Amino acid sequence: MNTVLTAPSAEGFVSLNLIDPILRSLEEEQYQTPTPIQSESIPHLLQGRDLLGCAQTGTGKTAAFALPLLQRLAESNTVPGPKGARALILAPTRELAVQIEESFRVYGRHLKLSRALVYGGVKTFHQIRALKRGVDVLVATPGRLLDLMEQRALRLDKVEIFVLDEADRMLDMGFLPDVRRIHSALPQKRQTMLFSATLPQEVRRLISTFLHDPVHVSVSPPSTTGKNIAQKILFVDKENKKALLESLLGDAQIERVLVFTRTKHGANQVAKRLNQTRIRAEAIHGNKSQPARLQALEKFRSGKTRVLVATDIVARGLDVDGITHVINYELPKEAESYVHRIGRTARAGATGIALSFCDAGERPYLSRIEREIKSTVDVDTDHPYHSASVAALKGARNGRNDKFNRSNRGENGMQPRRNGNGSRRKPFRARSSRAG
Repeated sequence: MNTVLTAPSAEGFVSLNLIDPILRSLEEEQYQTPTPIQSESIPHLLQGRDLLGCAQTGTGKTAAFALPLLQRLAESNTVPGPKGARALILAPTRELAVQIEESFRVYGRHLKLSRALVYGGVKTFHQIRALKRGVDVLVATPGRLLDLMEQRALRLDKVEIFVLDEADRMLDMGFLPDVRRIHSALPQKRQTMLFSATLPQEVRRLISTFLHDPVHVSVSPPSTTGKNIAQKILFVDKENKKALLESLLGDAQIERVLVFTRTKHGANQVAKRLNQTRIRAEAIHGNKSQPARLQALEKFRSGKTRVLVATDIVARGLDVDGITHVINYELPKEAESYVHRIGRTARAGATGIALSFCDAGERPYLSRIEREIKSTVDVDTDHPYHSASVAALKGARNGRNDKFNRSNRGENGMQPRRNGNGSRRKPFRARSSRAG
């Protein structure tokens, strides 16, 4: 396996030998400089090599596989045949599948290539009809894809290119048996790309089975957080978390916020409380219907909703531009989930802010997170609900009162503590410094 550790490219997409219709689409989207994973992956993929991409979301990995995939299909004279597909992209969640399909629509708008999107939670009628004549690009989730195969509405014997996105998330969600069944239906001769933010043992087994002499492109080491994310821990008593969240959101400069809870009920309760205080919020989690989830995402993207409260189901794959802040209302039990949660901000070279509430019961989770990311997260005591008792628990570190101002990559979004006379100090503004 050839390993490539990427560095930022100073050249544009033209240097990657992409065809004019794709370059026109990129120009229309005002994409000028490829990200590191795109610069390193695209030349190998255009040559037909298999590829293992170790990259977090937000690094531009969708374009890294979509652009060469579209070009190879456009330059080939093959046809999928009835109920067939020439390229299969497998994603773990419906939200990610929707976003990938939209990327293919944008990048391939000047190419005469057909697409289909299949996922669960909706009726199969329209999906079966879309597949009837065959498609060039099929984006799917594992469960619904197997359903359609069992109904004989889909065949995979013509697949030329197979992409498995977020393989580690497939493992977390219990989809690996489904993925192996799907893989067994693919032709032996094909190009395969596998992307994963982390490489647990089960994913390594997939690599040895699915990929042939792959190029390994690594953008950042597994389980590390982005350098452009300013991280802070806020120690707070559990009963004060709601008040602390409302206090932070009182700053209008915190423009677009993703709040994470551990449970579906918790997400609903936080969103309900915020709406009662006239802060526009929506909850999104696995108990929501697919139309409701898509509607909530669209409101968040368009700016109609300022705060999206989510469980970890959308921690990976959620691709929304301009998220200025991620707030961990509850720390995740799994340390890796922290990495993927805060990766929703500081996308594609921008900067962002991640604020994590930590109560007494969550101190063990914080310790796991810091071991996982091999770094100590700074403590911010400059907020009105700082809990000295939580901070003093075993494993506490000395907090820092420094404020993230523009000289430190942006401000931290904290509301001020009260002065001795009970009045508030003049608040400083939290503004995300977004590149581009």
